[in-house]
Amino acid sequence: MGRYLKLLVAFLALAWSPAAMAEVKMHFHSFDGSVLFGRYPHAFIVLEGTLANGTAVNENYGFSALKTTPAILNGPVRHTVISEKPKTIPKTNRHFTVTISDAQYIRIKQEVAAWRDAPGKYYDLETRNCIHFVGKMAELVGLKVSYPKDMLRRPKKWLNHVTGLNPSLGAKQIK
Repeated sequence: MGRYLKLLVAFLALAWSPAAMAEVKMHFHSFDGSVLFGRYPHAFIVLEGTLANGTAVNENYGFSALKTTPAILNGPVRHTVISEKPKTIPKTNRHFTVTISDAQYIRIKQEVAAWRDAPGKYYDLETRNCIHFVGKMAELVGLKVSYPKDMLRRPKKWLNHVTGLNPSLGAKQIK
């Protein structure tokens, strides 16, 4: 009986190890925005959980113009990667969530850095905005993505569209 107890204890120790409990979730969010309150509609990702090595993850990233000026309407402008304040996130729309591997997490972080560190004027309202940024992150984890022209300035509508393209997510459209 002692041998079985030792095996059970060893199994439970392995099952409760940080590697066994490691899991990072990637949430896809939209913010409705309000021109009156100085925030435009926006899409971003939230990463939270624990890597296999025990490192805690609690980050979020979105892509934006460095300055909001009329120049945005005329083509590429300087860009930035932004993070939402933690108190803001619960007030946004969480469309769906996927569990990602450590390798996917590392790849996502590399892509965030590539967008952040791109030289020159990289934000373009029609071809490289927050929707394209979030779309790239979705593609990196195997989701289907497309960019209908009538949705390029409507993050919530676009993420609802992505939800429809990926029925295996089991997510519902947000009204």
